[in-house]
Amino acid sequence: MPLNTPSRRAVLAGSVLALGGGSTYYLFQSRTDATHDLSPTLHASEDTSALGVDLAGKPTMGSPAAPLEIYYWTDFQCPYCEQFERETLPDLVADYTDSGDVRIVFIMLPLFGSDSMTAAVASRCVWEQIRESDPDSYWDWHAAVFDAQDERNSGWAGTDNLLEITESVPAVDADALATCLEQDRSRIEDAVEADAAQAQSFGIHSTPTFVVFDPETEAAGTLVGAQPNERFDDAIEQIRTA
Repeated sequence: MPLNTPSRRAVLAGSVLALGGGSTYYLFQSRTDATHDLSPTLHASEDTSALGVDLAGKPTMGSPAAPLEIYYWTDFQCPYCEQFERETLPDLVADYTDSGDVRIVFIMLPLFGSDSMTAAVASRCVWEQIRESDPDSYWDWHAAVFDAQDERNSGWAGTDNLLEITESVPAVDADALATCLEQDRSRIEDAVEADAAQAQSFGIHSTPTFVVFDPETEAAGTLVGAQPNERFDDAIEQIRTA
């Protein structure tokens, strides 16, 4: 199907094109088929992106100068997010972010109750702790949390268990995370809720959801669900040539 390219104004109004026919395509494979064994380059930014997303507090994977961007809305309790990161993200990184062609912005969108919000707040606490000194170590924590994923709202993503997971990640200070969760939770929840409101304004209501965006041409399109690499290849090509 031909790509219908909306303007940035249309993107911000929530009328982003659904790529690949707009279908949601889920894969069902064993959780042991792949791992989160990545060594990505992450960076921090205080800018507002061309899509209108405030990048403060959001880990970004890949070169800040990448010509294309993928915005990735995720929830640590979302099984399809875990599946995407295990089955698709490693190849996406190898094919596009390592080459400098695409950067990926991670945005927490807690949809599954209080534990999802706790994990989202913890993610931002950890990122604030290490973004200046050792931003790449955030990935070790992020992957460890997804590796521990269990039944939703069973407590695995509650404060106590997240602190236990953090103790297994050498570069992240579990005591600092505990202090942040106790003292800064309200401030960070406000920021997470603002991100959720913006996602809703974009028409995003589920995880994982991706917006592939070209800041120069303002072409944009969405993918929803644990899509295979072929769908990302097609989406990137459509936006690149729009």
